[in-house]
Amino acid sequence: MHIMVIGAAGMVGRKLIERVVADGGLKGQPVDRMTLVDVIEPTAPAGYDGQVDTHVADLSADGVAETLAALRPDIIFHLAAIVSGEAEQDLDKGYRINLDGTRNLFDAIRAEGEREDWMPRMVFTSSIAVFGAPFPAQIGDEFHRTPQTSYGAQKAMGELFLNDYSRKGIFDGVGIRLPTICIRPGKPNLAASGFFSNILREPLVGQEAILPVPDTVRHWHASPRSAVGFLIHAATMDTAGLDHRRCLNMPGLSATVAEQIEALRAVAGQKAVDLIKHVPDEKIMKIVDGWARDFAPERAKALGFTAETSFEQIIRVHIEDELGGSL
Repeated sequence: MHIMVIGAAGMVGRKLIERVVADGGLKGQPVDRMTLVDVIEPTAPAGYDGQVDTHVADLSADGVAETLAALRPDIIFHLAAIVSGEAEQDLDKGYRINLDGTRNLFDAIRAEGEREDWMPRMVFTSSIAVFGAPFPAQIGDEFHRTPQTSYGAQKAMGELFLNDYSRKGIFDGVGIRLPTICIRPGKPNLAASGFFSNILREPLVGQEAILPVPDTVRHWHASPRSAVGFLIHAATMDTAGLDHRRCLNMPGLSATVAEQIEALRAVAGQKAVDLIKHVPDEKIMKIVDGWARDFAPERAKALGFTAETSFEQIIRVHIEDELGGSL
């Protein structure tokens, strides 16, 4: 099997590749070739004895999507995107990367399939940002898409393309609306949601963290480990059960910032909690106010997707995966 990971140098892309190598394939299906694509040089996975091709490429640039489609992978993971805060600050860049790049890829697959029969599985990472307030107490699978950020609008457009191109038989698409991924390892990025991870990640290693919103803010979360599990399941599931509705709300955990902090206290003690400093940021608060808070993702659960059920679990996953298993 040949898989292509677009956005392979990002956190989730790297973890996906590492998981495929550790598992010896995708749910028992051997992967003998990987094509890794990003705007910075992706790293070939250690311990992998199959063929690895790396490409430094931007899907929004002329000819790039056509070059990648000509490689005809069996499964394409489309993870590349400009994150929420950056897409809001730079409208042109957000639409160029998040919409034009996606359209370029989808059209290149269409052209390649018309040249010679080919229909890959397309796993498209969308976001809960496709939804906008006012919200019900829980967002069900039939809730309408009314994004209130440019990032959410760009992802919603990508979902519509995914649905239509799957309906036309151009590819076999699955769209997964990721919760906010928490706890993200590494350094803070430009995502407006970054503080959800920062207020846990930094205190766990004895560093100060800034909380820009009230602790009453509620949001929808899943760990990086769960995100990788979503991708693998989306790549290998029977798509007949999607019934032409190709985009799914992923399972997750609804929690307030206060509940996050209480979980941190339970795992790492008051000393870690004391490192969180509340510095209000009106711009961040305005963005967060338009985000979804809780979901009832019954379709995804029925199709076999799973995630954590407590924030203590999410913190312990981070400790196991990023901190060697202990503080």
